[in-house]
Amino acid sequence: MAITYDYQAIVIGSGFGGSINTCRLAKKWPGKVLLLERGKRYPKGSFPRSPHDFADKFFWNVKIEDGRSKPKKIADRNESHGLFDIRNFEHIDALVCAGLGGGSLIYANVFLQPPEEVFDENWPATCKKSVLQPYYEVAKSVLGARPIPANKGGDDPRRIIRTERFKEFAQSENTQSELVDINVFFGNDFDNPLEIGVQDKNRYGAIQTSCVYCGECDVGCNTHSKNTLDLNYLFAAENRYQAAIKTEMLVEKIVPVDKDGNDSPEATGKFGFKVYWWDLNDNKKPCSAITQRVVVSAGSLGSTELLMRCRDVYKTLPNISDNLGKHFSGNGDFLSFVVQGDKEVNPNYGPVITQRTDFNLFKDFNRQHAFVLEDASYPNFAAWYINALPGTSHLQAFFNAVKQWVMHLFSGNSTGQIGYFFRSLLQGDPNFYSSVLLCMGIDNSNGVMQLNDKGFLNIKWPIDENMPLYNKILEIGHRFKAWSKAKAFIPLPNWLVRNNITVHSLGGCRIADDPSNGVTSADLKTFGQVFGYQGLYVADGSILPTSVGANPIATISAMSERVAEGITGIKPDADL
Repeated sequence: MAITYDYQAIVIGSGFGGSINTCRLAKKWPGKVLLLERGKRYPKGSFPRSPHDFADKFFWNVKIEDGRSKPKKIADRNESHGLFDIRNFEHIDALVCAGLGGGSLIYANVFLQPPEEVFDENWPATCKKSVLQPYYEVAKSVLGARPIPANKGGDDPRRIIRTERFKEFAQSENTQSELVDINVFFGNDFDNPLEIGVQDKNRYGAIQTSCVYCGECDVGCNTHSKNTLDLNYLFAAENRYQAAIKTEMLVEKIVPVDKDGNDSPEATGKFGFKVYWWDLNDNKKPCSAITQRVVVSAGSLGSTELLMRCRDVYKTLPNISDNLGKHFSGNGDFLSFVVQGDKEVNPNYGPVITQRTDFNLFKDFNRQHAFVLEDASYPNFAAWYINALPGTSHLQAFFNAVKQWVMHLFSGNSTGQIGYFFRSLLQGDPNFYSSVLLCMGIDNSNGVMQLNDKGFLNIKWPIDENMPLYNKILEIGHRFKAWSKAKAFIPLPNWLVRNNITVHSLGGCRIADDPSNGVTSADLKTFGQVFGYQGLYVADGSILPTSVGANPIATISAMSERVAEGITGIKPDADL
C-alpha cells in the first residue's frame, strides 16, 4: 500500500545547519517540514539572569541521559531544559547549547572565513573555499554580519576600549589586528546605524533592538540585538513557509521504513524514515512521524551520538561507515585571562568579540601553530560577582572606604553622602583592568568519538599531539601579560589537570569523496548525504573535515547552504 508521509522532511536540531535547512526545505515544501529542537524557545527578555534562575534554569540536565558524563553539581540537580549543556570527556570538555536557534543563542557572533590554506588538506574538491564562496556570501547577508560601527573616541558610547588595547598589543607584536564581522543588529542600514537601544524590524520582519553594548551575548541576548537564527532563517521558515517547529523534543532514533511504511532496519531510505522522539513538555511522551527525508543537524556531538546510537545500540542504521566518530576537533579553542594590568580594558562593555589578532593563520600560514587571538568579554553582572570575591585588594578597599566614612562622621560632615563610601569601595575594580583572551586555531582534528558502556558519547582527545599549538597560545598569553604589566596570566582552571575545553566542537561525520574516508558524501548530487542511505543527510559542524582555525559558523553555514541546495535543487539567496 502507498505510504502516507507526515512530512517531506524532518530536521533534527536548530543550530546553523538545522535552521538553514529548515528554511530552505520549507520554501520547497511549504507546510511539509518539521523541525525538532530539544531546547526551549527564548522570546525577548526570557533568558535567566537572577542567581536562582541561573541555578535552576540555565543548564541542560535530562534524566533519560544519565549515562552522559557531565559536572556532578549539574547532574545531581533536578531535571532542567536550560541553555548550557556541559560535557566532560577525556582531556577535553565541551559546551553546547540547547534552545531554538542552537549555538547562535550563546555564541560570540563572529562571521569569519578561514584562509584558503585551511582547505588544502582533507577537504574534497567540492568543498574548497573558492567553491563555497557564493554560499559564504549568502549566509553573511542573511545573518547581517558587519564590523562594530565607528566611534568618535572619548565618551562616545560606541567606543570599546578593549578593542583599542588588543590593537595596541598586535602592533607591539608586529602582527595584524582587524575588526571582525559580527552578526549583531545595529539597524538595517550598515552605513547609518540606529542609536543604541532603538528598535526596528529586520529585513525578515522580526523586531530587534540596536545593540545595547551590555556584553551578555554569551548568556543569551535579552534585547534581541544578536542576529540569532530564530530572527532570520527560522523566522522566515515559520512565518512565510509554515514550517512546523516543535521545541523540547528529544529525538531517540531514526529508522528506515519499507514500501509499506513499516520499520525496516534492512532498508536504505528509498521509502523514507520514521523518526522517534520524546516530548519533554508532556512527561516524555513517545512520539513518531514518517518522512521522506531526514536532515540531522544536532551539532557535532549530537549528530554523531544519534547516528552512533542508531547504528550500535538500536541497530536501525547498520550501514553507516566505520569512520563515524573519527576526526573530532575542538577547533583549537583556548580561553585564558590576563588579570589587573596597568591599562584600562573594560571587558564588560560591547559585543563579546570585536577584533581578531593574527598569529600565522591569515598571514605566514603555519599549520603547526596557526591561531587567532580575540578580545572576549563577559557580562556586567559577572563583574559584580568577581568584585565580591575575597582578596587583599578588596579588603584594603573596604577598610579605606570605612576609614573615609568614619572621618566624615567625626568631622561633622553629613553622613548622608553615602555615595562617597561606595565610590571608595569600588575604586580599583580589578575587572576594569583585566583582559579575556579567546584563541582558536588549527588543531590536528584527530579526536575519537565513541559510545561509552552506557551507550552515550565519549571523546578521547590527543592533547599531547596538539601541544605545539597550545604552547604557542600560552606563550602569547604570557607576552600579553608582560605587555600589559598585569599581575597574572591564568588559563581556565581545567588546564591545570591537562584538560582543555571547546565551544566549537567539529567533526565526527566527516564529508568525503567515498566512505573509506568519511561518513557523508561530497558529491554535489548527494552533498551531505550519509553513505549507505538515501535521503538521510547531515548538516552541521560534524561534516567539517578539519578544524578551520577561525570561528567556524561561517563555514558551517556555507556548507549547510550547499546541503540544502543539493536537496531542493534551488540556489540560495539572501531574500529567503
